[in-house]
Amino acid sequence: MEQQTKSEAPITVAGLCKSFGGPAVLDGIAFQLEPRKVTCVLGRSGTGKSVLLRLLIGIEKPDAGSICLEGHDISTASPKELNEARKKVGFLFQQSALYDSMTIEENVAFPLRRHTRLSGVERRERVHQLLESVGMDRDFAKMPSEISGGMRKRVGLARALALEPKIVMFDEPTAGLDPITAAEIAKLIVELRDQRHITSIVVTHDIHTAHAIADRLLVLDGGKILFDGTFEDFHRSENPFIALLVKDAA
Repeated sequence: MEQQTKSEAPITVAGLCKSFGGPAVLDGIAFQLEPRKVTCVLGRSGTGKSVLLRLLIGIEKPDAGSICLEGHDISTASPKELNEARKKVGFLFQQSALYDSMTIEENVAFPLRRHTRLSGVERRERVHQLLESVGMDRDFAKMPSEISGGMRKRVGLARALALEPKIVMFDEPTAGLDPITAAEIAKLIVELRDQRHITSIVVTHDIHTAHAIADRLLVLDGGKILFDGTFEDFHRSENPFIALLVKDAA
């Protein structure tokens, strides 16, 4: 992979295309993430929002185009290079993706055991700091089945932060949560930006969550970026589809 330069955006996407045997899910997508900002990706179901995240993390390969993660093109990276690049990124899956057979503490410790040389004492201390930062330090001995969906999201976020990533990706972080818990998760995302200066990209169908956290909105429709701008621009848009989203946000 090419060497990174200081001027590179955290993520740069150019000409990104992906299909699964039918019409293109993503058709020539291009954008750059702004550092230390929260970018929300909105769109109807099936418009490629989650596919975009899977491409950005290297779970899927694009049919065409490039994805540069801090200056390194992961779309052409070897498995070893991709694994190194992924260490810079935290990922919170929609269902949290915790290991059912592990305690909360063991789940958060998993990437630290796998990717660091921390001693057992250092690892335990780091895990408890992470759990405390998301309000879950008293539940470290519980199993995932013993905690609520919102609590599992918090644990998933703690694990996503374990390797101190500069970029965190969220796939529907408030899906299935009650409004109070959703607001708490949104607050955590904003705190990552304001306190840790993390760059976030958040896929969501929840316009209210997006309004609470987003510095910038990307709206996907028909495989294209239909809108790219701030919430102020969003509310001024005369596009009929954007107008429907604005109405939902009212």
